[in-house]
Amino acid sequence: MSEIERDRLEVDILIVGGGPAGLACALRLAQLRAQPGSPIADASIVVIEKGAHIGAHAISGAVLDPRAMIELLGSFPPEGCPIEAPVGADQVRFLTKSGSLRLPLLPPMLRNHGNHVVSLNRLTIWMAQKVEEAGIDLFPGFGGRELLFEEDRVVGVRCGDKGVDKNGERKGNFEPGVDILSKVVILAEGSRGSLTKDLVRRLRLDEGRNPQIYATGVKEVWQVPEGRFPAGEVLHTMGWPLSREEYGGGFVYGMRENMVAAGFVVALDYRNPWTDAHGLMQDWKRHPSVRGILEGGSLLTYGAKTIPEGGYFSIPRTAVDGCIIVGDAGGYLNAARLKGIHLGMKTGMIAAETAAECVTAGDTSRAALAVYESRVDESWVGEELRSVRNFRQGFAGGLVRGLLHTGLVLATKGRGMGERLEVKPDHTHMLRLEELRRRGRPTTPPAREIDGALTFDKLTDVYSSGTKHEEDQPSHLLIADTEICNTRCKVEFGNPCQYFCPAAVYEMVASEDGRGTRLQVNFTNCVHCKTCDIADPYEIITWVPPEGGGGPSYTHL
Repeated sequence: MSEIERDRLEVDILIVGGGPAGLACALRLAQLRAQPGSPIADASIVVIEKGAHIGAHAISGAVLDPRAMIELLGSFPPEGCPIEAPVGADQVRFLTKSGSLRLPLLPPMLRNHGNHVVSLNRLTIWMAQKVEEAGIDLFPGFGGRELLFEEDRVVGVRCGDKGVDKNGERKGNFEPGVDILSKVVILAEGSRGSLTKDLVRRLRLDEGRNPQIYATGVKEVWQVPEGRFPAGEVLHTMGWPLSREEYGGGFVYGMRENMVAAGFVVALDYRNPWTDAHGLMQDWKRHPSVRGILEGGSLLTYGAKTIPEGGYFSIPRTAVDGCIIVGDAGGYLNAARLKGIHLGMKTGMIAAETAAECVTAGDTSRAALAVYESRVDESWVGEELRSVRNFRQGFAGGLVRGLLHTGLVLATKGRGMGERLEVKPDHTHMLRLEELRRRGRPTTPPAREIDGALTFDKLTDVYSSGTKHEEDQPSHLLIADTEICNTRCKVEFGNPCQYFCPAAVYEMVASEDGRGTRLQVNFTNCVHCKTCDIADPYEIITWVPPEGGGGPSYTHL
C-alpha cells in the first residue's frame, strides 16, 4: 500500500475531547482571547471529538458540584443551562438481599446540599453551543488515533482514517485522517484515554506514582410513573449484591419529566472472574428499594463508562513538552464524593490559562507548561483531592476495613492509616479458577433472571444506547494474541471478558473444527467504556478509537 498523503492543519492550541474538561478549557480560552489587547487574540483553537456529535459519548452519574461552573460563567445555573433539579432529599442505604438500612447520618462526602442533578449529555451539548458562539472550531467525528512527536515532544495529533474495510484495505470512500499540528495539545479524552495511555507509557509519566485504578459504571435512564421519585431526590446504596470483597454501589437520581437515572458501579480490583457490572445492576434492580422506584416504568437509554478512582497519588505527571493532560484523562476525580465533573472543568480552565501564557511567550516546553501542575495542586482541586488522598486505597482489604479506614481518613484530613497507601493495578487481582476451587468458591458464572421489563440482557441495553459502528471496518479492539483467549484464559480464568464487558462485545463461540471454542469480538456493540483495556488479566486487549463518529449516541445520560 502506497504512503498516504495527509492534509495538515496547523493551529496554536488543540483540545482532544469534547467533554466537560475540554469544553471548559475551550470556553476559558475564548474568554482570554476576547479580552481587550489579548496577546492570543488571533490564536487558532480547535476541539476534536470522536463522537458523531458533541455529547454523543458523554455519560456520568451525575450530581454536579457547580463550583467550577460558577468560576467559569459567573453564576449557576446560567441562562439556558439544562439542569434537571437542585438536590433535595438525600439518603444512603445499606442493602441486604431482601432488606435495607437507611444510614441515620449522611457521610460528609455524600452530602449534596447545593449540588444539582444533571444530564452530562445535555450539559455538554449546551456547553458546545457556547464554545461555537465564542468562535472556536469544534470538529466532531474526528478521533485522535495517535500523537505526533518530534523526539519526545508532542507536536500534534493524527486523526483516524475513514473508509477502510475490515481487512484493512481502502474502500472507494477512503479519506485519510488529517494531521493537526499544534503548539500545545491538551488531552481531555476522559477515562483511560488512548492517547493519554500511550503518552504515559512512552514517557513513563506514572513513574513513582500509584497505578491508576478504575471502576466500571453502568447506567439506565427510566421514565417512571408520576410522583414515584421526585426530581432532585438522591439515593445511594451500598452492600448487596456486592460481596464484602468488592467495592462499589448503586444510585438513583431524580430527573425532571418523571425520569430517573439509575446506575451501578463496580471497582475493577475484584477477585471473582465472573464479576459483571451489568449483571449486578440487573440483580440490584430487583431489590425492593429499587424495584419500588422503577417497576411500572420504561427504559429510555443505557450507557457505561470507566471511572478513574485512584485519586491524588495515582495522578501521573500531566505536563510534558507540548502537551497537558486534564480531567478524567489525568485521574482528576474524587471517588469519595463520587464526583469529577467540577474537577475536570477546573483543570481544563487552568490548562487554558497556562497554554495561553506559554503560547504567548513562545515557550511550550515541559519546564514552562509544568506551572499547570503546580497551579492545579495549589488550587481547590489539589486541596480537595489531598483531603481524601488515601480514601480509595483503604478498600483494598474489603468493605468493613474500608469503612473503618474512611473514618480515619476523615479524622486525619486524608492520611488514614499511612502517608501514602499503595495499590496494585486492577488486572492483577483476579483469581484463577484453580484458586477458586481451592477456596471452595463457585467455578461457573451465576444464572440471572432477565424478565425484559425490569431487567434486561446486555444486547437489549446496547440497543438502548444507540450504539452504531460501520460493520465493514477494522475492529478497534486490538487483541495481541487470540490464542491466549482460546486456550490459556479459558482454562485459567474462564474467559472473564464475557462478563466484565457491559456490552456483549466478547463472546466464546464454537471453533471451526468443532473441537473447542474461539473468541469472537462483536466490536460493533462497543459503548467505548474501555473496561476491557483495563480488566483483562493478560493485558492483551487494547482499545483504540474506531472510525470517526462510531459508538454510542447517548441521550439524557
